[in-house]
Amino acid sequence: MSPERTRPAPGPVRLADHGGGDPPTLLTVHGCWYPSADPTGEHVAFICDRAGVPQLWSGPARGAGAHALDGGPDPVTEVAWSPDGRWIAYTTAPGGGEHTRVLAVRPDGTGRQVLAGAEPGSSAHLGCWTRDGAALAVTVAQPPAGGAGHGGPGHLRAGTGAPPGERGTAPGAAPPGRDGPATLLGAPGPPPAPEQEPGPSPDGDAAGGALTAYLVDPDGTHAPVLLFSEAGAASLRVCDVTAEGRLALLRRGPRGHREALVLDIASGRTAFALHVADGDPWIGRFSADARTLWLRSDAEREFAALLRVRLDADGTGRELSVAAGREDSGLDLLSVPAHGRWAFLAWNEQGTTRLERTALPAAAGEEAGPRHRPDLPHEVVTRIAPLEQGGLFAALSGSRRRPGIWELDRGLVPARAPWSARDADAVPPGRPPVRPVPLRCRARDGLVLGGWYYRAPGHGPGRPAPCVIHLHGGPEEQERPVFDPLYHELLGRGLDVFAPDVRGSSGWGRSFVDADLGAGRFAAIDDVADCAAHVVELGYADPLRLGVMGRSYGGYLTMASLVWHPHLFRAGVAVCGMSDLGTFFAGTEPWIARSAAAKYGHPEHDRDLLRALSPMSRVERLRAPVLAVHGEHDTNVPPTESEQFVRAARERGVPARQLTLRDEGHEFLRADNRRLYRRTAADWLEGHLGPGPAA
Repeated sequence: MSPERTRPAPGPVRLADHGGGDPPTLLTVHGCWYPSADPTGEHVAFICDRAGVPQLWSGPARGAGAHALDGGPDPVTEVAWSPDGRWIAYTTAPGGGEHTRVLAVRPDGTGRQVLAGAEPGSSAHLGCWTRDGAALAVTVAQPPAGGAGHGGPGHLRAGTGAPPGERGTAPGAAPPGRDGPATLLGAPGPPPAPEQEPGPSPDGDAAGGALTAYLVDPDGTHAPVLLFSEAGAASLRVCDVTAEGRLALLRRGPRGHREALVLDIASGRTAFALHVADGDPWIGRFSADARTLWLRSDAEREFAALLRVRLDADGTGRELSVAAGREDSGLDLLSVPAHGRWAFLAWNEQGTTRLERTALPAAAGEEAGPRHRPDLPHEVVTRIAPLEQGGLFAALSGSRRRPGIWELDRGLVPARAPWSARDADAVPPGRPPVRPVPLRCRARDGLVLGGWYYRAPGHGPGRPAPCVIHLHGGPEEQERPVFDPLYHELLGRGLDVFAPDVRGSSGWGRSFVDADLGAGRFAAIDDVADCAAHVVELGYADPLRLGVMGRSYGGYLTMASLVWHPHLFRAGVAVCGMSDLGTFFAGTEPWIARSAAAKYGHPEHDRDLLRALSPMSRVERLRAPVLAVHGEHDTNVPPTESEQFVRAARERGVPARQLTLRDEGHEFLRADNRRLYRRTAADWLEGHLGPGPAA
């Protein structure tokens, strides 16, 4: 897409300085995550919810005195300190919704401004800083013609997955063919005729919306630079720019079909493209001399590995080799300092993290090494912030603590940051968190599933108890052994929790992720019943007191399980779930619809299948009472998805309620709303399942 067909580049909007004062009410029980250090490693910016909502904070690395840099009510989702130390960029979600903004603030709390996403109907996403810190990459999501960010049926046109762009896009309109064992339903048809291509609307928007990446100067000295624009894009993020500013690394594409693109910035030419894994969007980095690209990719592999790509002077990839890989676990996180002499790798070992620092090889064919593996105090690493001089800051989560930030020195010895909550503060005194045990079970077609079982205090062996099957979102998310306040609430009511990874979940290889594509989703619904049967067979769960709940895709699976297996569960809690895949595609954000089509099926090509997979198509079989929970500003899965399911249940005489959380979107981020959600869900399940072990 040419620059003339995009909206005007974002302009900064100055905001009043926060002044550095902390919010009036600070919570002892809190979490800190998403660290980003200044160039000296002496100060860290991070996200903290001590004031009841995730906000931008900053503090000394090894001392007390952390304070809020932005005490506003909008939740913060990402943070990036500039390499020159002069700015901290961050993303906020006004109203908790999906339309985000990118802001920047000085480390002393002054100069706060919106860099992108201030225009009505638009949304902006954080990219990387340039190596010198002079500019920040941002992606702007432009709404379709008419200005609406969602709410129309025209998000995907028949015959194409996404229209082709003109500047920097890879050839072809459709996602690349799957190089694994599964393929998408509804193979793309021929390219649309010219009259079907989205033309410019009167206000300059592409008719189907677009994702456009810019380099923005927070100082306002230089005008924004257009990097890449794609009409009908599903995702787009700038992950790195070479030191001389000649090449950019982009991540684009829908779920299951992500690509890494090496872009020649001056010409807009795509010099190299390769399939990369889903999961963390920060997929890789260029070496200091721009002749090597390090990527986290599962191209032609079952599990993601560290790949080394040798680049010509023009960015063309010439040699591809595996620098570090495993046969039974995937690379979750990759972080490479600017000097490129070593990398930090976080491997997913069936839900837990193995962190290592490895020297990067100088020649093709060499393996990375030697490797240093620290002993971590908690099970899961969620974010790595490397230091140029050695060491790193890591966000850790575990089954017995809330998210916290730890510093690992050059010897990789971990020490908790002074302003990060102590493990003892995970919950109020008197009832410590429960450590889950891993479970494996076999689905009816033989596929092995994983998960974690949480036994409520006081439940002895051989005493079946009421049990809630909790289903994660995604569907590509994974259950990991981290403290969940919702589980803690349910366990405190005498309800066990089994949190399985049904097919489609990540962490178990690409074949497992792809096992729910198309008609395979019927088997994913049966997986829920098979997991319930397994814990009953083990003697953990009382077969007469089973509940099911989940959020997002887990909310969809909850509704589906209630109507596909109506006599199995006595109650359900569906959170932000899709009840009708047809109305979901019509109402969600355009870029979310395009990405979702790669997972569920095309809303036109696969209309009959989507209708058959929709819980609303079988709602007459619903027997169990259901509670639906939704954020009022959710434009990922609109609240109408819950409303129509609750209404249909009531029309059939089934008890049903809906809880709508104010100032929340698809994620529930405010402490008071999260507390209300947990207690309402626990009340509902306890009321229908009953507490304590079975007689």
